[in-house]
Amino acid sequence: MKNGNEWKHVVGTRPSSDSEKHERYNTREGKTSSKNYNSSNNRESSSPLSSHDYGNRMEDQDYNFERDNRPGYDSGYIDLNSAVDSIPGKKKKRKRIVKEPIPVIQDKPYKKVDLQHPPKRPKARIQTPLPPFQKKTKVVAPEYPDVVFDKPVRLNRFISSTGLCSRREADEHIKQGFIKVNGEVVTEMGLKVNPTDEVIFKDKVLGNQRKIYLLLNKPKGFVTSMADPNSKKLVMDLVRSACKERIYPVGRLDKMTTGVLLFTNDGDLSLKLTHPSNRMRKVYQVTLDKPLGEEDLEKLSGGINLDDGFIACDSIAYTDPENHALVGVEIHSGKNRIVRRMFEATGYKVVKLDRVYFAGLTRKGLKRGKWRFLSPEEVAFLKMMPSQ
Repeated sequence: MKNGNEWKHVVGTRPSSDSEKHERYNTREGKTSSKNYNSSNNRESSSPLSSHDYGNRMEDQDYNFERDNRPGYDSGYIDLNSAVDSIPGKKKKRKRIVKEPIPVIQDKPYKKVDLQHPPKRPKARIQTPLPPFQKKTKVVAPEYPDVVFDKPVRLNRFISSTGLCSRREADEHIKQGFIKVNGEVVTEMGLKVNPTDEVIFKDKVLGNQRKIYLLLNKPKGFVTSMADPNSKKLVMDLVRSACKERIYPVGRLDKMTTGVLLFTNDGDLSLKLTHPSNRMRKVYQVTLDKPLGEEDLEKLSGGINLDDGFIACDSIAYTDPENHALVGVEIHSGKNRIVRRMFEATGYKVVKLDRVYFAGLTRKGLKRGKWRFLSPEEVAFLKMMPSQ
């Protein structure tokens, strides 16, 4: 090797004779040769490419045949790796390729099948068709018999029958001069009006309004009030979408008490059901923090003295003979938190209080927080109840 360009690239015209082909092959393999294709003597007859230009491709089928047609070998380029390996004094370290053994995959053993008792195939599920989509129909209040006066009545009763407010609130409106009868302001209490008279409240003519009677199963945490700035949960929010008429609760249940609560715009019926003299039955189911002793049971049945007077249960008994912490109480008083205060006075704390009965109405079939309209038969029953 005279100059180090024999293995880089062969520059010049391709030789045609067989002897030159073998000589060129020996030059590519790094063997010595007397003929140098990159010498200065042959540059004039060759292409004007420099010695460092490696872009001259060579297509030689015989040479490829002599190289055993190795895959991936390009006949137009010199194999530099093989040429470098043949240089004396320069040995290229080759990495030893260690082939991993091929894992032997064992066949899974066949499952034994009992031909006499073959396994049962799972039954195909029968997909039942979905019911057709049905729109939610709005519950409409039944047609209750309207209250029509055929004789003169007191002005506050007439205002209450229209559903505007209760009788007590009507008296306040009369005192403040908000009521006009036949175009004249009336401030006299106890004035009677005829069915043909025109009654106006703040430029609004009052007439006989449709009566609404609605029963709610009150949930815990709601305040029984028309409006309360200190509370976000009101019972009116649960029944606001029931009707367009203005209805209001009959009686009160405290925030943590659940159960039957009646709504109506019939002022006469509301006064009848809430007046203590009519002794409307109210039944509560009480859950105490500890079992109620028999002595305390007799004491509550006989009556105890509270801060606002004497109070006694109409009836009291254990609802579960094995659990004396569950007690049923019947009472007709409408005082505020009367049931809780009675048990607190005897040394017990009420954990849960649920009103299950009020004036013949129960929460049967009515989920907590849901409401329903009373039937005309139930309304007729309430109106026929004796009052004192």
